Amino acid sequence: MKILYCYNEDWERDFVTERLTGHELVFVKGTLQEQHELPADAEALSLFVNSSASAELLGKLPALKLIATRSTGYDHIDTNYAKEKGIAVAYVPTYGENTVAEFAFALLLSLSRKICDAYDQVRTTGSFSQLELRGFDLKGKTIGIVGTGHIGMHAIAMARGFDMRILAYDVKENAEAAGRLGFSYLPFEELLAQSDILSLHAPYNEHTHHMINRESIKKMKRGSILINTARGGLVESEALVAALEDGTVAGAGLDVLEGEGFMDNEVALLASEAPQVEDLKRALANQYFIDHPRVIVTPHNAYNTREAIERILGTTCENIVSFAQSRPIHLIP
Repeated sequence: MKILYCYNEDWERDFVTERLTGHELVFVKGTLQEQHELPADAEALSLFVNSSASAELLGKLPALKLIATRSTGYDHIDTNYAKEKGIAVAYVPTYGENTVAEFAFALLLSLSRKICDAYDQVRTTGSFSQLELRGFDLKGKTIGIVGTGHIGMHAIAMARGFDMRILAYDVKENAEAAGRLGFSYLPFEELLAQSDILSLHAPYNEHTHHMINRESIKKMKRGSILINTARGGLVESEALVAALEDGTVAGAGLDVLEGEGFMDNEVALLASEAPQVEDLKRALANQYFIDHPRVIVTPHNAYNTREAIERILGTTCENIVSFAQSRPIHLIP
């Protein structure tokens, strides 16, 4: 097969070339939308979540048979268009369940113990004063895990290590795991009301879009902490701004943001002839989060370890090889 591979780092080329022998590889650096020319005869496309596989761009690849995304989520792909054109979409079902869960707790600990504040204080002023740096223990706190897939389960196991009370919500409850790991499932609104910390690990789809919104935030325990290492679209940005303003949410650790694709190029957004109002609102909200003293924003980095990246690339190559051999694996539902 002729494979169009959008890569981010140079070392990926050798890794992929070694595992995709017998195929014609066309490497392009950067995102799909940054490419001025696309090979019309490409039969497979491999991309990362920073690429937007829109119907318009996919239409420039008429021979395409497979999209192999190097991610678990696939909301960056127009799957309706792919289905209409008979293009298979393969994803990476697991790669960093421990990796992302570890990062969620890194954000939580940074907030609970004011680690970023302490670092900034010492580095910028040289002061070792502890007066403004008092945090809180995780032991005994109630954590609500939204989404008990692979990542959510690892987050639950880590919460046990901190001796926390663990609640969970998922549309598909796992009674065996609940008994084994010692957590309880609750309806969503009850979980919101009881959780000191809310950690999101749900997939993003039409059912979970803005699951944290103005109405659901009203149900949250006042002064709670929100952690999101899943997808930005799970949280209604304007609603979170209001919740931080009125103290319903005391702090947030956000590795993902709504409209984060614009964050690297806000100038282009503002300079466009007809910027969408919603895009502008999200850009303003995201800047508010970045500037807020009780919010930690990181650049969609929860997945980013050496081990996880190699697992992602390895599985992606397996997906492509299996498809070429007419035994496709890891296709989206």
